[in-house]
Parts: sequence; C-alpha cells; structure tokens
Amino acid sequence: MPQGPITIRAATGDDAAAIAAIYAPFVLSGTVSFENAAPDAEAMRARIEGSDGYYPWLVATTDDAVLAYAYATRFRDRPAYRYVVETSIYVGGATHGQGVGRLLYEALVDTLRAQGFTQAIGVIALPNDASITLHEAVGFRRAGVYREVGYKQGRWIDVGFWQCELNDSAIPPVEPKPFSVTGVRRD
Repeated sequence: MPQGPITIRAATGDDAAAIAAIYAPFVLSGTVSFENAAPDAEAMRARIEGSDGYYPWLVATTDDAVLAYAYATRFRDRPAYRYVVETSIYVGGATHGQGVGRLLYEALVDTLRAQGFTQAIGVIALPNDASITLHEAVGFRRAGVYREVGYKQGRWIDVGFWQCELNDSAIPPVEPKPFSVTGVRRD
C-alpha cells in the first residue's frame, strides 16, 4: 500500500493534470484504451466537468497525490438506457497491485447504487487478466465478448463486457439521483 491513508473523494477540475498523467501510458503504449492520442489536462477537465451531475468521477489520493481514478458515463444515448452506466478505472503504474484500485472501484459501485442506477457495465479490451480480476472482485460478472472490434497497434482486439447489478430493476423504474446527493466527499 502507498504511504499514508488513502482518501476516496470526488474528482475536481484541479485533478485533471494528475488524471491525464495516469491515463496517458494506457493510451500511448497499450491496448487498454482505444484512444490514439492521450488527452491533456484541459481535455480531462472538460470530461470531469461535463459529467451532467449524474456521472461520478472519483479519485484515490494519499498525501494529496492522485493514485488512481474511476468514473461512470452514460452507457448509451437513448433514453431507455438512462438507468445503466458504463464504468472505467485507471490506476497509476507505481500503485498497481496494492489494493487501491479495489477500494476505489468499490466506492464507485457504492456511489452508483446510492444514486439508484440499476446496472454498471465494465468494458475490457482483452486479454486483461488484472482488469477482469478487479471487476469480478467488486461484483461484476462476464456478460459477453465482441470479437475483433477494436484495431490498435497493428492488431484486432476483442472487447469483453462485464455487468454488475446495482439495484433491482423496478417497474416502473426509479430515476437515478444526481451525484451530489450521495455524500461522497467533494474537496
């Protein structure tokens, strides 16, 4: 574990540079992300601030250093999907395998449950045993695989979908609450 206590809190625009620095290696030297150019701090700030009040961005910190981040986005655009989110998590290289990712992802799942979303979908470029293990440790289960749907670094990549039931799918459904009502610490 990193030195000092781990704090999980809502990300702010001030975290954008640290988040961009964590994400860049995943974009530039791997197939985990299907982006080709790493977004800079301003692009990350826009993503954080553009989350519509419903889609949380969380960071794990120690001594005010951002170690990892996780967030949720709209799963698909059509209104029938508004009860479901897609989730992502990225852990800084020096922090891998130390339990920070699990703490952070559990906090994201708990936040989404408190908001009233019904399902979370994790999308994983395959193979990625570490990501599969993390998703399954916090309650996701394999839902399916799309074969050879991403092309990066000179090869076709399969994409797996993992699904986590957050709340019962009531009829009629209950509208999700804004992120601000969850009580997650906001600095």
